[in-house]
Amino acid sequence: MNLNLGQVIFLALLQGITELFPISSLGHTVVIPGLLGWGDLVGNERFLPLITALHLGTALALVIYFWRDWLQVLRTLWKSVKEGQVQRGTEEWVSWLIIIGSIPTGILGVFLEKPLKQLFASPVVAATFLVVNGSLLFFGEALRRYRTAQEERRQASKDAKSLLRPLASLSWKEAVLVGLGQSLALIPGISRSGASMVAALGVRLSHEDAARYSFLLGTPIIFAAAVLEIPQLFGLSGSVLLLVFTGMVLSGLAAYLSTKFLLKYFETGNLYPFAVYCWIAGLVGLVLLFFVLHTAA
Repeated sequence: MNLNLGQVIFLALLQGITELFPISSLGHTVVIPGLLGWGDLVGNERFLPLITALHLGTALALVIYFWRDWLQVLRTLWKSVKEGQVQRGTEEWVSWLIIIGSIPTGILGVFLEKPLKQLFASPVVAATFLVVNGSLLFFGEALRRYRTAQEERRQASKDAKSLLRPLASLSWKEAVLVGLGQSLALIPGISRSGASMVAALGVRLSHEDAARYSFLLGTPIIFAAAVLEIPQLFGLSGSVLLLVFTGMVLSGLAAYLSTKFLLKYFETGNLYPFAVYCWIAGLVGLVLLFFVLHTAA
């Protein structure tokens, strides 16, 4: 695999930023290299393991950022297993919600591995699903606002916060629903954080809790993908592996800063700006790819 420092830096920063923003990191890492003429890199069988390695850098940054949450997860899981019971609405239950919500993506990823890998070589498919992702974010946010307005009128209340639920109140079925939303991100162009956030908003979590749950939910999936894909990089030269490691560090740094920004943003912000961005990026990408492909032909 031909890989240089400039490509690694670009892909690492792109991955670190777009993985947490609900705008699809995979969509960007497929579309933009295609526009830059990096077709040989995107089409290489080790491109997906490379991107997975950059994802691993992102996951490590999330573990560091949420280290208190993950420590609590380990403690509460041990406590609930030891006692042989867990009650909904407790911190122990939040830990199990993370595990339950990770299952759908893990199962679908295993069974659909081969057809999904073929999509990663198609920038046109990724750009198309960026537009779909924008629509998913827009209508998910619009539906949440509509339901909130309906509930407010029904309860004659102007306090929207009172209609929201804490994460610990979710049922296991609702955790599976959010996990199914996250599994849409197996398609390049669909944002993992965006799809899971829309599903979480659908069960009446706040934007802030939806973002936190989404970030926690994605970490086990990224680690699982790393176990499957990264070993394919071991046959590369030492210099290329050094570039990959450099990319992981840069991706992690970008992800850490992105997480800090987004959790602050979602205290008051919403998904509409990201929806508009995805529409513009996807449509512009499709137009540019048309000219690139037409010129190449």
